[in-house]
Amino acid sequence: MAAKDRFHEAVKVALQKEQWIITDDPLRLEVGGAKFEIDLGAEQLLAAERAGEKIAVEIKTFLGESPVTDYHAALGQFLNYRLALELSDPERLLYLAVPVAVHEAFFRREFAQISVERYGIKRIIYEPVNEVIVQWIQ
Repeated sequence: MAAKDRFHEAVKVALQKEQWIITDDPLRLEVGGAKFEIDLGAEQLLAAERAGEKIAVEIKTFLGESPVTDYHAALGQFLNYRLALELSDPERLLYLAVPVAVHEAFFRREFAQISVERYGIKRIIYEPVNEVIVQWIQ
């Protein structure tokens, strides 16, 4: 079993505060002979007449020595998880959960902005101390 990121519970609580139901902790997939564990799976019922929305969330802290190195690892993991979801659960959208401080310091840089645009990285910006989601970025 993969180790949980330091802010795993903070993101989980933040999602629950926004009425998401955590369905998987972790969300396990097996696709094409490879096994994956995405940090969280969640659902939210939007309205009685509409189907539920399903997401998967990969939580990252970016607490290493280099945010660029942390981003390289997160991006590779994210792209592989997204492909696995496309093959096994195409209705579920994948998000990368990033602390607000990291978003302000790293993801505002030109390279990071170009990268997330190019690779279509959906993000959840969270504040770990108050356990809240600050922003959803499609």
